[in-house]
Amino acid sequence: MTSIAKPKIAHPSLPKNELGLTRRDYEGGMSTLCAGCGHDSTTAAIVEAAWGLSLRPQELVKLSGIGCSSKTTAYFVGGAHGFNSVHGRMPSIATGANAANRQLNYIGISGDGDSLSIGLGQLAHAIRRNLNMLYIIENNGVYGLTKGQFSAAADIGTKSKKGEANLQTPIDPVLLALTLGASFVARGFSGDKQQLVPLIQAGLRHPGFAIIDVLSPCVTFNDHEGSTKSYQYTRDHYHPAVAADFVPKAMAIEVDYADSAVVPLHDGSQLRLRKIDPTFDTSDRAAAYTYLDAKLQEGEHVTGLIHVSSGADHELHAQNKTTSRPLNALPYAELNPGPAALSKLMARYR
Repeated sequence: MTSIAKPKIAHPSLPKNELGLTRRDYEGGMSTLCAGCGHDSTTAAIVEAAWGLSLRPQELVKLSGIGCSSKTTAYFVGGAHGFNSVHGRMPSIATGANAANRQLNYIGISGDGDSLSIGLGQLAHAIRRNLNMLYIIENNGVYGLTKGQFSAAADIGTKSKKGEANLQTPIDPVLLALTLGASFVARGFSGDKQQLVPLIQAGLRHPGFAIIDVLSPCVTFNDHEGSTKSYQYTRDHYHPAVAADFVPKAMAIEVDYADSAVVPLHDGSQLRLRKIDPTFDTSDRAAAYTYLDAKLQEGEHVTGLIHVSSGADHELHAQNKTTSRPLNALPYAELNPGPAALSKLMARYR
């Protein structure tokens, strides 16, 4: 996970939060993602959210797996703790870190491939255990690092770069989270910073597992076979000296809308968004699932806070009655009570 260092120059009139820090203090390295990638917009929203909450950078833990999305932890809050795990295994790393030190703020960044394919089992158990963390899925429906194959989140009928249509039923992370009992469930769009920032802030403050599915378009693999300007057509008719990809510059997709919007993507397709009704009862899990499923059948992706309930009573530490002190602050005598205590404990299982 490499990135280019940003210049440290900051204008003296930049606004500061309660800690006396500017937004620049919550930035990380320069992004190496494709120009116009929705993931960079999500990164900007995380920077804004962390700055607005006046989070101490050294009290934030960033975790990720493998994929374009998992690179983004290098691009925000450079002064935070961080761990880049193997593919799909970020939730177990987050669980261990949270169990050892409950006093830090945990944010996991993942993708639809990292979370809904190889990491699906890990994600399910993080939700089931109600791990106290914010889990963001940057969802673009493709495997960007391996040339744009369908991910498990690809909609039926969507076309790949080669023109093939996806025929497999997608896994919707929001419906999945609702089914597994997540206490904070939301969906956002990377181009709608006005909505995404408060969702991230609410997720960071939620006592329990908070998941936000962020629709984040991929600007590189949205084109399809049949166009003479497509990457595939160029490769078929050009014989380069070396194998290389050219990624054209594209503008980030942003939208400001009140209730609903049809967002044109770079390949000519459209993304239909609808903000959840302000009068909607987010505490009713069954109603949320029914409403979300009905809108998906209409081709619309509902954005906003979809479900929230009190997660404090069955949060991971509350369930296991752990000590309020971080494990790394406990003396060895308390962590290892000795053979007599161990024998007494083992006797209960004989």
